[in-house]
Amino acid sequence: MPSPSCVEASDGDLAPAGRRIALCLQYDGSGYQGWQRQTNGISVQEVLDGAIASLEPTPPRSSVAAGRTDTGVHAAAQVVHFDSHGPIPAHRWPRALNGRLPASIRVRAAAEVPSDWHACFSARYRRYRYTLYNGRAPNLFLAPWSWHRYRVRLDEALMARALEELLGEHDFRAFQRAGSRRRHARTTVQEVLLERQGDLLVCEIQASGFLYGMVRLLMGQLVAVGEARLSPEAFRLRWQQGARQDVKEAAPPQGLCLLRVGYPQEVFPEAAWYDCQPRFQLESLDSPPVPVHRGIQKTVP
Repeated sequence: MPSPSCVEASDGDLAPAGRRIALCLQYDGSGYQGWQRQTNGISVQEVLDGAIASLEPTPPRSSVAAGRTDTGVHAAAQVVHFDSHGPIPAHRWPRALNGRLPASIRVRAAAEVPSDWHACFSARYRRYRYTLYNGRAPNLFLAPWSWHRYRVRLDEALMARALEELLGEHDFRAFQRAGSRRRHARTTVQEVLLERQGDLLVCEIQASGFLYGMVRLLMGQLVAVGEARLSPEAFRLRWQQGARQDVKEAAPPQGLCLLRVGYPQEVFPEAAWYDCQPRFQLESLDSPPVPVHRGIQKTVP
């Protein structure tokens, strides 16, 4: 069964032709209407397809990504495939494309893959990272990559408690935006992580697939837990009961990054795709010191 993100991102793309090329792609999503082509603005897919077409004797159909990212969301290691008819060998595609792409999109690596390999359907997991800045004063250098949230000091222990209960296969319709084409909302959360370093909190979620808008809606609720506006028990009841009408606040897009995509046999060198989004580090606290919480990392048994 295709993952939820595959259904959202697929473009009728299974006809093999020529050589199938897989790309590992980074992008700063700030200036784009997400990955997928849109009528109301420019998308990463549109820009990438234009660069590929300029190098191909017969321009291929649209490139296919491992998962759709929304407007303003970043990617550290998005995976894309397309079918090439031209003479360019796989290892030369990164340099050729980067010379034609804007600085906000970079190809980290490329590889030739079997004709039935699929960037989305072949993936075993996707992993997202959300960065929260919990300091009192704004920080210009963190603003493009994090959510500055300081109503109160976030209680990361409460947030971790709520996050752990997401592990496993569940119906997450409470965290699905309107407009999804999915017939069901079940997916498997494989691993979660929450860490605080000073005024920075990092949350990572790994799953077989993600629903449309899932991580941003989930993070909005998780922050409400950290601010004691919502108890971990109420958080659990909302998603278990599918109470989408009660999930009203989505976290802003700039804090979210598609960190990596995993496959049964890895396609690219580890240096090109694994944990390619740097972690921020602040030398001092902008907020009153609190007992150190080392965070949690939990995996489905």
